[in-house]
Amino acid sequence: MLMLSLVRTLAILLPLAARLATWLLARSLNMPEPLVHATSLFLFVQVRAVESSVGKSLCPVRLARRVLAWFR
Repeated sequence: MLMLSLVRTLAILLPLAARLATWLLARSLNMPEPLVHATSLFLFVQVRAVESSVGKSLCPVRLARRVLAWFR
């Protein structure tokens, strides 16, 4: 029962905290909230794409194969 009430509390507080953070950031940057939200989504997508492309090239298995290929 306690766990359910904690989950419900988090489900209520997380969107409020995200909205408050967006509002505070928009206020500090003197920008409208929708623009801050759209910019953050765009930035998230760009970072995710870079991490995916770099992550593939820096995969430990691939790196090990390349190192072993160099020594052959």
